[in-house]
Order: sequence, then C-alpha cells, then structure tokens
Amino acid sequence: MRDARYDILFDEVAIGPLKAKNRFYQVPHCNGGGYRDPSAAAAMRGIKAEGGWGVVFTEQCEMHHTSEITPFIELRLWEDKDIPGLRRMSEKMKEHGALAGIQLAYSGVNGPNFYTREVPLAVSALPIRTFTNDPVQARALSKSEIADLRRWFVNAARRSKAAGFDLICLYGAHGFGIFQHFLSRATNQRTDEYGGSLENRSRFAQEVVADIRDAVGDTMAITMRVSLDETIGDLGFSNTELRDFVEMNRNLPDLWDLAHGTWEDCSGPSRFKEEAAQEELVRGIKELSDKPVVGVGRFTSPDVMVKMVKSGTLDFIGCARPSIADPFLPKKIEEGRIEDIRECIGCNICITGDMTMSLSRCTQNPTFMEEWRKGWHPEIMNPKGESRNVLVVGSGPAGLEAAWALCRRGYDVAVAEARDVIGGRVTRERALPGLNAWGRVVDYREYQLSQRPNVEIYRESALDAASILEFGFEHVALATGAVWRRDGVARQHVVPMPIDDAAQVFTPDDLMDGIVPTGHVVLYDDDHYYMGGVLAELLVSKGADVTLITPSAYVSDWTQNTLEQASIHARLAEMGVEIVLNRGVTRIGADHVVSDCVFTGQTRDVPCDAVVMVASKLGNDAIYSDLLAREADWADAGIRSVKLFGDAEAAGPIAWATYAGHRYARELDGEPLGDALPFRREVTGLAD
Repeated sequence: MRDARYDILFDEVAIGPLKAKNRFYQVPHCNGGGYRDPSAAAAMRGIKAEGGWGVVFTEQCEMHHTSEITPFIELRLWEDKDIPGLRRMSEKMKEHGALAGIQLAYSGVNGPNFYTREVPLAVSALPIRTFTNDPVQARALSKSEIADLRRWFVNAARRSKAAGFDLICLYGAHGFGIFQHFLSRATNQRTDEYGGSLENRSRFAQEVVADIRDAVGDTMAITMRVSLDETIGDLGFSNTELRDFVEMNRNLPDLWDLAHGTWEDCSGPSRFKEEAAQEELVRGIKELSDKPVVGVGRFTSPDVMVKMVKSGTLDFIGCARPSIADPFLPKKIEEGRIEDIRECIGCNICITGDMTMSLSRCTQNPTFMEEWRKGWHPEIMNPKGESRNVLVVGSGPAGLEAAWALCRRGYDVAVAEARDVIGGRVTRERALPGLNAWGRVVDYREYQLSQRPNVEIYRESALDAASILEFGFEHVALATGAVWRRDGVARQHVVPMPIDDAAQVFTPDDLMDGIVPTGHVVLYDDDHYYMGGVLAELLVSKGADVTLITPSAYVSDWTQNTLEQASIHARLAEMGVEIVLNRGVTRIGADHVVSDCVFTGQTRDVPCDAVVMVASKLGNDAIYSDLLAREADWADAGIRSVKLFGDAEAAGPIAWATYAGHRYARELDGEPLGDALPFRREVTGLAD
C-alpha cells in the first residue's frame, strides 16, 4: 500500500548499539502533565508508539532536586521512588516496537528551585533566566560540584536504565539545559578548564558522556540535544561554533539532536515559521560526524521528509507538534493514506499546556492527553448508542468535528450550514495575515466527511426552531458559533462603554467580511490573543494608520503562551503600528477615543477616524433558546436531546471548539454521570 517514494522513511537506522525501526523520531516535548499526571502522559506516549513512531521520547525530566523549574510541571527522576512512574511510560513506548527515550535535564541558570528551596547552581553566577523574570540568582558551580553533577547524571542514567529506557538524551538546547550553558559564552564566563576556548567549554559534555557510557555499558544509546544557534551574535553559541563543536566531537554521542537556540525560534508558530524552517542551519552538519542526525521543523509533508533524508540533511525526521496533531502519521504514510493525515496547523496551542501548567491540548487532535483520562483513541471511536441520527447545525470547527466523530460511531448525520461555504470561523480567519495553515482544520474534516456515506452537508440552509422540529432528527447538535461584540464588553468594561452614535466602530467580523476602515484607526484590544495583532497587520496592509491600544502590558498578551508574543510586537513595530500599552478606552467619540491609564486613571484623547473593537464574543444561541421554549413539542417531533456547544455556548480558541464537538459525539447516548467526574485522575498517595 505504501508509495515507493516514501520507502526510505522506513529504513532501519542504528543509534549506537540499538536500531530504530524507521526514521520517525518523536523528539522530547512537554505536555503539561509531567510528574502530576504520569498515567495520562504514559498513555499519550503509548499512542505515538502504536501510531508507528520508531523513537518516542519523554519530555524534559529533572534529574536532580537541586535544579527544578517549578511552577512548570515536567518529569522528575530525583530518587528511586520516581522509577515506577517512568517505567510505566517506557513500557507503553515499547509496546509496539519503538525505542523509548528519556531526556535528562539539569536546568542550571533556568532553575529557580521554588519547590526545593535549594540554591540554584549554574555554570557561572547569573540571575535566573525564566519566562517570569524571577528575582533569584544562581551561584557558580565549584569544581567539586561539577564532579558531583557528573555523578548525579550517572545516577540518573542508572535509574533511567532501571526504568526501562533505551535512549538517554542530554539536554543542551533552547537555552534550557546545562550542556548549552557550558557551551555558550553568554552563560559560561569561567576562567578555569571549563571556560574560555571551545575545547574547554566542551569538556563537561565529554566527561558526562564518558561517565554514562561507563555506567550503562552498551545497553543504552546516548543522544545529545544541542543548540543550532543562539542568535545573539558573537557572544552566544553560534551555528559556526556548533559546527566546530560537532566536528571536534564527531563521535561523542550516538546521535546528534539539533534544535534552534531558543524555544521561540525552534517551535515558532506557522504564522512566523514555515515547514523545515531550520534546514539551512542544519544542512552540512551531518558531514561533520559519523553519527546520525535528527532535526525538527514542523514536518507534515512526506515529500519534505524524504527530501531531508535524500539530501543528506537528516537521518531522522524529528517531530513534536506533528506527532501531537496526528500520532498515527507514520502508519498512515506506511499504509498509503496520506490524505488521512491530520496535519499540524502550527497554532502552538499544545505549548500552552506547559506554559499554563495545565494539560496540553491540540486543535487538530482533541484526543491528545485524553487517551487515559477519558479513554479516547485518536483513530477509534466508541460504538454507536441506541439512537440513529443527528442534526448538526453549524459547520464551524465544533460542528465539523462533531459530525466527523459521530459518523465514525455509526450515526447518520446531517450538517446544516447557513452560509454557502463550510468552516465557520476557521474559513474566515484563514484568510487573515499568517493564518492560512489554520485552514487545515476545515480541509481535513471536509475531505473525511466527503468519504462517508452516512453524512450529508447542506449549505445555504439557515434553520429556525420550527423547521428543526419538522425534520424528525433524534438529536439536535447546535454549533452555531459566536459573533464579536461591538459594545466593548470584555475585561475592562463589564457593561457597554459609552459610544457616540456618529462613531465608526468595526468588529473583527466586519473586517473578515471585507469591510475595512481606512485613515487613522484605533484598534482597541481587550481580547489579548492573536486577533488584535493580526487585524492590525491587515489594517496596515490596506493602507490604514494604526494605533493599537491595550490595557495589557503586552501586545497580544496571551500569545506569550504560544511563543509568538515577541514576534508579534516586533512585526507590528516594523510595520509602523503605534503600540500603546497599559491603557484602556473609556469612551468612543465621533472623531476620537478617550484612553485611560490602567494604573492612575488619567485620561487623554486619541484622535481617529474609526475604531476596531477586539473585545469579547456573544454566542449565537437564539435557536437553542427557541427550542428550549418549545421543549413540550420535542417528543412529538421525535427529538430526544438538544445540545448547545462550542463557541455558541462559550467562546474560546479553536481547540476548545474541536474538543467540544468531539466530546459531544463521544458522549451521545451515554449514561448520565450525575455528580461523578467525567475523567480519570491520579491522586498522590499520603506518605506513611
């Protein structure tokens, strides 16, 4: 069934004493679960192995209590009592023939130690570098403490072996790992044999690899994740110096794992980074070593993957986000089902799980991190219940996902869409600057539904309660979306703000409908996700002079969780957008807005020709309300349930909508839970 063009992706490749069954390599990635949700994380990794990945890694695993990154929730391997939880994960990884890898991390200057209260130890004495500018400093490791650190890595390697892992990744990329801290002159200011020349800065990595080899013998393979380029000029670890390091240590690890210098650069969203964005930085490094190389680049196209291998750029196709969007990506390529791949859209909503210390989620794959908690499998639906058919009203992300999941369960599904195109908000938003890849949410589901005989989609079919009662469907699923508010109600204003009748006020819906104001436009952003920044780009591209006012201290504040806030600010500044932070809008006049300081309340007038209001949304729930008012008629109409979900119920990111649609489909015809939890969770046992 496999296309012969992709045969090379399924070659066995040696990693030290081991062999990976193919070139699909799930690089370490966070998931928001870590030590708190070990069974959920283990099941998620097991699904990757079932999906055909040849190598599956954990996320960052803190290998010693003197370096931890609370409040972020990663894995821990501090003592022997941590082994059973990790063994559960390695067993799941290896169930289907994948190699199981663990990433050992000592965070050094990135570890504030808020939980252990240990004094942070780093290569050089510097302030702690985190996402939150913690007011803590690390002190420099003494030479005896470097010896201790080497021993701690050996202890962690032995525990990793006891936990059943095949591969150890030594973390030294993204600015987060001690190996990068030794290699980079920005963090290594030592004057002893561990500082100064590249030879000296390489010493610690050489010593730790030799120590671990002595400890675990030839039963495990050692990989090293290193920074491709810190992108901070001569002071940092540059791409040139990386190449010197690899050539100087060509046989040091069993595999080189190459990742960009910062997490933001490495995992930039599709709005700022194309597929294979790191190719130029990686090209030629493989020639400097006798060991295989893995690299990343949000790979979703099998043809691009083949190019990476045949060009001699990579030996393994490293994936984090694409393996989340579709854990069965390798198997679908192997089975000749390219069109069935759920391609990553590069929205980075998965990363927000780690950044918010909650469980990760995925826009494309609503089963991500629900494999154990809810028993959801990305490719297998639960059997159909006793009823036969469902009417889905609305074809946005919630409605399409509900229809796709329902038809796989075996229900007959009709989708009614008021517009002449399906996709709801995704179809509209994909036309905005930088968001084209988000259209994959619709493209995937539209194609899959077109292949199913038990689904019909009716476009230009606006419905009301009366017509729905006439149809005779047993279940009515209302995914009717939401509209942006024009009155300013959001966070600063809990009631409508004063707006002059002569004021020109536009919403994101207006702009997506092609009604774009010109002249001097004030964009008021009290939403704080991507929409405000994207619309500012759109306005500038149409010739407007834009002032963006936000009560937050950052443009598109919440996108700090998707690793794009700095890029958004930089792009808007380069485009000439006037960015006004820490100020709200108290009133909109005919030719100006009144802006107030969020701290002092002092106001000033800002002249403008128009205002774009990016505030909050109102759910389109009129049909739902009308149906509830006629609940007495349901039985005669054959209706057993009516459910409102997605943005129509409570607006959120697109991932919230696909999850809501999937959950509706999974739970239809299920037994009422009453007061029981709708998911499983693990509770820490009390110590004796």
